[in-house]
Amino acid sequence: MGGMSLMHWLIVGVLVILLFGGSRFSNMMGDVAKGIKQFKKGMAEEEETPAKPAEIEAKRVAEPQPQAQNTGAETRSTPEER
Repeated sequence: MGGMSLMHWLIVGVLVILLFGGSRFSNMMGDVAKGIKQFKKGMAEEEETPAKPAEIEAKRVAEPQPQAQNTGAETRSTPEER
């Protein structure tokens, strides 16, 4: 009694098309398809993102930064160094 046969699904489909109209239903399905494509594109871009910080880190390590030069200013030492 709780199962839906093929005939039930066809009737439900016809009612949905009648309620929403053919073009409106088509537009909704097109929007769903666009959303799925955008989701897949976002997932593909997310996989590429972690590789870029590693490249930046490799460049930073390869190019040492210049050492700070002493301008003659007096530096304070801690009591342990005295």
